[in-house]
Amino acid sequence: MFSHMEEEQKKELITLLAGAVLWAAAFLLPEGLWRTLAYIAIYLFIGFEVVAGMIREAREGEIFTEETLMTLATVGALILGEYPEAVAVMLLYRVGEWFADLAVDSSRESIRALTELRPDNACVLRGGEWLTVPPAEVQTGETVRVLPGERIPLDGEIVSGFTTVDTSALTGESLPRDKGPGDELFSGCVNVSGQVEMRVLSEENDSAASRIMRLTEEAQSNKSKSEDFIRRFAKVYTPAVCAAALLLGLVPSLITGGWSTWVHRALVFLTVSCPCALVVSVPLSFFCGIGCASRHGVLVKGSVHLEALADADICAFDKTGTLTTGGFRLKKVTPEGVSKEELVRLAAAAERFSSHPVARCVAQEAHEDVPARLIYEKPGMGVKAEVGGKTVLAGNRRLLAAEGVEAPDIEGSVFVAADGTFIGSLVVGDDVKPSAAPAVQELRRMGFSKTVMLSGDRPQPAEAVGREVGLDEVYSSLLPAEKVERMQKLSQSGKPIYTGDGINDAPVLAAAHVGAAMGGLGSDAAIETADVVIMDDDLRRLPRAVSIARRTLSIAKQNIIASLAVKFLILGLGIFVTIPMYVAIIGDVGVLLAATLNALRALRA
Repeated sequence: MFSHMEEEQKKELITLLAGAVLWAAAFLLPEGLWRTLAYIAIYLFIGFEVVAGMIREAREGEIFTEETLMTLATVGALILGEYPEAVAVMLLYRVGEWFADLAVDSSRESIRALTELRPDNACVLRGGEWLTVPPAEVQTGETVRVLPGERIPLDGEIVSGFTTVDTSALTGESLPRDKGPGDELFSGCVNVSGQVEMRVLSEENDSAASRIMRLTEEAQSNKSKSEDFIRRFAKVYTPAVCAAALLLGLVPSLITGGWSTWVHRALVFLTVSCPCALVVSVPLSFFCGIGCASRHGVLVKGSVHLEALADADICAFDKTGTLTTGGFRLKKVTPEGVSKEELVRLAAAAERFSSHPVARCVAQEAHEDVPARLIYEKPGMGVKAEVGGKTVLAGNRRLLAAEGVEAPDIEGSVFVAADGTFIGSLVVGDDVKPSAAPAVQELRRMGFSKTVMLSGDRPQPAEAVGREVGLDEVYSSLLPAEKVERMQKLSQSGKPIYTGDGINDAPVLAAAHVGAAMGGLGSDAAIETADVVIMDDDLRRLPRAVSIARRTLSIAKQNIIASLAVKFLILGLGIFVTIPMYVAIIGDVGVLLAATLNALRALRA
C-alpha cells in the first residue's frame, strides 16, 4: 500500500516524520526561552494545516469542527505551558488523519473500462455503399454490417446472416448465443463467428452499452455515504465542550473573583476534552482492519466500506466467473439409440470443423483420430459432416430442423443426428467453484438472512448452480437494469453484498450496500466500481472479510465508549476540584495510547 502512495501523501509523511524528529530533539534543549520558541515553531510547522483548515471551515459557516476543538485544545495546552504535550497531540492527530486518508482510495475511476463496450466505428449502408462512421451518426432504421470478431456498435435486429454472439459483457452468460434473422443484437456484445447485417433499432444514447454506463453513474451518485463518526460527533461535542469551558472559566470567576483558579480549570477542561483518542484510534482501527483483510486476500477501499461490510446481512452473487469457474466442459451426455461413447465420438469428430466455443469444447472429447469430412458449416446453427461413413449433424435445434430432423424437448447445448435420425444431446457448461458452497454455508452460519443469485444466464443452468451451492433464491435471464431493480428490492429488506466479476455487474455493484468484485477474473469496471475486491477469486475470502469487518467495528466502538467514559469522568471531577495538568494529560494522552494499542488488535484476524 505504501508503494502506491500519491505524491501528496508522501510529502505529508515526510512532514510528519520531520515533526516527530524535531519534537524529540527539542527535549535536548535547556529549559527556557529557546526551548519554548522551538516547541512553538514545531507546533506551527505541524499544526499549520489544521489551523488553516479550521479557518477555511469557519469561513464556510462550519465553526464547531474537529479542527476547531483540536486547535483550541492544543492552544490551551500552550497557554498552560505544556508545550511538548500540545505538539504531541497535534502530531498524533495529523498521523491519524494521514492513515485514514491512505486507507481510502480517493481516485477510483469507477466506469473507465465501460467505455470499451462502445466501438469507435460502425459500418453503415448508405447510397449502396458501406461507409465507416462513428456510431453516434447512425440513425434508427439504417442497416449496419458487423464482421466476425467485431463488437456490435448499436442495438439492432438481424436482417441477414447467422452468427454466434458473446453476450457475456452485458448478461454475464457463460455460453455464446446463436443468432439469425429476426433476432435482436445488443451493443457491447461481440460477434463471434458469422457476418451479419442488422437494422438499427436505437441510437447510440439509447443503446444497451450507454444504458449500462448511465446506470453505473446513477447508482454511484445515489449510493448513501456514511459520514465519518468523529465529524458527526464533533458537531455536537465540540460546541458543547467549548461552551462548557467558557462557562466554567467565566461564571465562577465573576462570582468568586478567583480568575486564576477557574481559568486554569477551564483550560484543563478544554485540554482533557480533546478528542484525539477518538480521531486517532478510530481511523487507526479501520486502517488496521483494512490491512488485516488485505493480508487475507481482500482489498477494502476505505473505512466506510469496511463499516458497511460489517453491517451487511444479505449476500447476492453473480453466476459465471463468481460462483462458477467460467470455463467450459462437457457436463452431461444424453444418448438416444446409441451408446454415450458413440454419441460423443460422432459429435466430437464433426465439431472439429467449427470455431464455435461450445464446438471446440466438444471436439476436445475426441480420443481417437476419426476420419471426417466437412460438408458445410452454418454460422449460428452448427455443422454437417461425414464421419466414418455417416452423415452427422451437430448444432442447435434450428440446424436439425433445417435438415428435417426433429429434436425432442430435452436439455442440450449441442443436438446430434446421424443419417437423418436424432441420436442424443450434449450439455456444455462451467463448473461450480470448490469455494462457493463453503462460502455460502459460512455466511449463513454468520447470520446472513438470505443468499441469492442474480444471473444473466438461462434459468436451467442458473438454477442447477443455485441448488448445488445451496442458495435461497435464484433469479436468471436478468439484464443489467433488471439486476439493479432486483438489488433495490433486496435493499428494502436488508443490507446486501453483491459479488460479481463482469462489466455487466458494474451497475449492480455500485447500487449494492457493498459491492464485491472477483479480482482475479473480474473486469476492470467491476473492480473499480466495487467497494471490496477478492484478490484470488476464492469466495471463502468473503465471509472472512465480513468477520474481520465486524471485529474491527467492535474494536472501534470499544475505543469510542472507553475514551468518552474516561474523559467525562475527569471532566466531571474537574468542575468541582482543581486537577493538576498532568492528570489532564493522562486523561488525554493516556487514553490515546490505550485506544491506539486496542486499535492495533484489528491487525489480527
